Amino acid sequence: MNDINIKITDREGVTHDVVAPTDMSMNLMEIIRSYELAEEGTIGVCGGMAMCASCQVYVISDPGLEPMGDEEDAMLAEAFHVKDNSRLGCQLHIVNEMEGLEVEIAPYP
Repeated sequence: MNDINIKITDREGVTHDVVAPTDMSMNLMEIIRSYELAEEGTIGVCGGMAMCASCQVYVISDPGLEPMGDEEDAMLAEAFHVKDNSRLGCQLHIVNEMEGLEVEIAPYP
């Protein structure tokens, strides 16, 4: 089992140090949900299909994320509160290269 450390700032401005497993095929949205860092029903509304942007995060420190795909780019083009460092948590699959990632959960529309 291999775990990585991630810092996640919730919508109230509180930063949480979380441990995320790299061997369970999870994504960042699922990690946020499992640690209950966002109110139920305000994150992952579409179930992680890159169709709602409720799992949008702002990347504060990027240790080596995969490039954004076309579906993610298209969804962010239609989302609220988008910044240059916006990503969809459902599209960020937990891998070793994400060690030290820091994100802030975007406001819920």
